[in-house]
Amino acid sequence: MAEAERIIGTPGTPDAARAGQERPGDGTAPGGRAGSEEAGAPAGESGAGGTAGSSGPDGPEAGRPRGGRRVAVLFAVAAFAYALDLVSKMIVVAKLEHHPPVEVFGEWLKFEAIRNAGAAFGFGEAFTVIFTLIAAAVIVVIVRLARKLHSLPWAIALGLLLGGALGNLTDRIFRSPGVFEGAVVDFIAPKHFAVFNLADSAIVCGGILIVLLSFKGLDPDGTVHKD
Repeated sequence: MAEAERIIGTPGTPDAARAGQERPGDGTAPGGRAGSEEAGAPAGESGAGGTAGSSGPDGPEAGRPRGGRRVAVLFAVAAFAYALDLVSKMIVVAKLEHHPPVEVFGEWLKFEAIRNAGAAFGFGEAFTVIFTLIAAAVIVVIVRLARKLHSLPWAIALGLLLGGALGNLTDRIFRSPGVFEGAVVDFIAPKHFAVFNLADSAIVCGGILIVLLSFKGLDPDGTVHKD
C-alpha cells in the first residue's frame, strides 16, 4: 500500500511533497519558484511601464511644447514688420510727399504719398480716435495671448498683426494733426483699388493666415481639434 501511494504521488507522503517542490514547470505549486515569479510578473511589468511612461518619447519632457521660442518668433516677426513699415514711411515722406506719383508698373501700380485719417485702405475717416483705440486694444490682446502661444504658424500670424498694428498706431500717435488723431501714411496705389501701406499688408496677411489656421483646427496653444 505504501509502495502504491509513493508511485501515485499522494500529497501526504514526503516524496510526493519533495517532487512537487522540485518540478520546475509547475506554476501552481504553492511556494514554488515559478509560481512566485509569475505572481510578481504583473508588478514588474507595471513598474517597467511606469518607467517608460515617465521617460519614454511620450513622457512630459518629450511632449512639452517650446512656448518660449514661439513667443520669440512672434516678436521677431512683429519687429521686422514694424521696422519695414516705419522705414518705408520715412522714405515716402522724404521723397514722395508733395511730388508726382512714381509709376512702378505703368498705370497698374504707383507709389503715391497720401495721408489717411481713416482705417486700413482709407475707410472710416471720421472715426480716427476709435480706430486708434481698436489698434491699441489689438496690441494688448496679442501680447496677453503670447503667454499661451505654442504654435509656430500662430506666432507668425500674430507677429504680422502686431507689427502692422504698431506701425499704424505710431502714425496715429506721432503724426499730425494731433495725438491719437494722426493720419497714417499710405503710398501703395494699385489701379482701381484703395491706397495702403506695408502695415496694412501685414495686418491682412496675418488675418488671412489666422482664418486658414482656424479652418484647419489649429489653436494658438498648439492643440488640433476637429469639429
